[in-house]
Amino acid sequence: MSKKHIPILIQDEPWLADFETQIQERKARSEKALHEIQNYSGSIIEYAGMHEYYGIHFESWRNGWVYREWAPAANQLYLIGDFNGWNLSSHPMRRNPRGDWEIFLPYEKYKDRFVHQGKVKVRVESAKFTLDRIPAYITRVVQDPENHDFSGQLWFPEKFQWSDSDFSPKSNFKQPMIYECHIGMAQEKLGVGTYAEFEELTLPRIKAAGYNTIQMMAIMEHPYYGSFGYHVSNLFAPTSWFGTPEELKSLINRAHEMGIAVVMDIVHSHAVKNVNEGLNEFDGSENQYFHPGERGYHEGWDSKLFDYGKFQVQQFLLSNIRYWLEEFHFDGFRFDGVTSMIYNHHGHISFSDASTYFDEGVDEDALLYLQLANTLIHTVNPNAISIAEEVSGMPGLCRGVADGGIGFDYRLAMGIPDFWIKTLKHKLDEQWDLFELWHELTNRPKKEKSIAYAESHDQALVGDKSIAFWLMDKDMYFNMSILQPSLVVDRGVALHKMIRMITLTLGGEGYLNFIGNEFGHPEWVDFPREGNDWSYQYARRQWSLVDDTLLRYQQLYAWDKAMIKLATEHQLLSSPPAVQLHLDPDKKILAYERGGMIFVYSFNPAESFFGFSIYVPKPGSYQILLDSDEKKFGGFKRLDPTISYPTDDSQHLQLYIPNRVVIVLERKK
Repeated sequence: MSKKHIPILIQDEPWLADFETQIQERKARSEKALHEIQNYSGSIIEYAGMHEYYGIHFESWRNGWVYREWAPAANQLYLIGDFNGWNLSSHPMRRNPRGDWEIFLPYEKYKDRFVHQGKVKVRVESAKFTLDRIPAYITRVVQDPENHDFSGQLWFPEKFQWSDSDFSPKSNFKQPMIYECHIGMAQEKLGVGTYAEFEELTLPRIKAAGYNTIQMMAIMEHPYYGSFGYHVSNLFAPTSWFGTPEELKSLINRAHEMGIAVVMDIVHSHAVKNVNEGLNEFDGSENQYFHPGERGYHEGWDSKLFDYGKFQVQQFLLSNIRYWLEEFHFDGFRFDGVTSMIYNHHGHISFSDASTYFDEGVDEDALLYLQLANTLIHTVNPNAISIAEEVSGMPGLCRGVADGGIGFDYRLAMGIPDFWIKTLKHKLDEQWDLFELWHELTNRPKKEKSIAYAESHDQALVGDKSIAFWLMDKDMYFNMSILQPSLVVDRGVALHKMIRMITLTLGGEGYLNFIGNEFGHPEWVDFPREGNDWSYQYARRQWSLVDDTLLRYQQLYAWDKAMIKLATEHQLLSSPPAVQLHLDPDKKILAYERGGMIFVYSFNPAESFFGFSIYVPKPGSYQILLDSDEKKFGGFKRLDPTISYPTDDSQHLQLYIPNRVVIVLERKK
């Protein structure tokens, strides 16, 4: 085969040559699917427009409301709600020529009954049961405060007035600095935070910290607050836990006005198994939206798994993507659970052999869905971003579909936080292996972009600890005052700063931080549940800690802010990967160059070094840009930032390197 017919992915990654057939087949399958979509719908955007057909809509040409539902196995559907006094049989639906269930409500007859905020459900009669369900495409779901029952809610507000037309996320996504956050736990109060509170109180903090992108968790409706938003029931409904859809739009609009992009944590990898609230057995069959039997159930997550091979499911999920992009102006998505999606074994094997990326364990339907999803995202908004939470290292995940890839822009570097937690759990400081550290932070495909992070929400959940808590544990309760010396806290503060700086500057082309971790938020994350007496103690962010100038949280925050500012101003993450300059495994000294800056680390727990020789790529005189030992960052001020460091004849710098410090130098122009 001539080189021009070999997928670009293989041309760039020759080690994949043995799997050319499989990669060609994936490429051909996506091309065939797109061709069929264009023939069927005209474009992938039109194909992803089922939310404009199904659900409840006002049709001006008919002067009334129409409600449509896909429920092929059902025997009969009835629309019920406040508008008809919850009469179970007065409003039967009929099958239309497409085979969908449909009912029309004339405006003149129902204008005073079918009203904004009215509650609705659909009664589904099937061979298996008769149940009252929530419409699949409903855009608002609320819970009754007395009986805790969930219902769909008619939502006919005045049109929201956006003022973000001048905003484009293009520059943000050249080097995304992502602030991962959960609206409900973003406030200090013992309760659920709201969209409005987040807009007023939290957005200014994010802007001041220097992050250019928010990654919002738990936006899709979920009946159980403690699921962290991952047991989704109603995919088109922004969760009412935090407020109204218009309040979410206002938050996003304000973020855009502040120059902050907004990415949604989208959950298309699984769905809640609840029958009353979700899609499970919606039409009485177990295989409408999900795979039947064992294949349709994820034991680890106790949830249902979509059948991506069904075109109706494909359209449902693609329409969901278009809906969030267009209706709420999201700037892209972080796809949850991609590893679970793309493998029938959900990633529960060791990926020690490249063949595991192409054998019978791969769900090719899921891969095709993700190729279509990424094509749709970048068609609707060419400047939007897609991020994959994927741990196996699937080749081509972040390469273009036309190149033989899956089409994501970035993948989360999930091995990095695992490395840090294992290191902190199992190794003494003097046992840290800098060769292993370098490998874990730099081992990634050359042409696939990664989002590096030291910890996300996953690492802080109950049963584990945040990095700050691993480092300082109970001393965080008693010894965080700047007036109280503590060897444990001194060590913890020093390593916390170094871990974040090396992860940011070495680990990828983007960076992520979980809300509050930038200042070393203490303790873990635990949502109210029966096991903790429904407490909100650990489902909030204690901003008063960082606001107190007498506590060391403020020093960690000052470092994070300076670190983000440095990377942003120097466009560090859009620079080529780092080049190692020095690695001394015994003295625990590491140096590298990236973005024209020299980064020097001493992970040595006790010893400082005078006149330490570090090679640099260019001769000249170097100045300290930033060092973690400054007093304002909780250090000991052992370095003088006014000193110049000239190179010697062999192009080396002679540096004083204190223990547990990172020094950033730049050559004077």
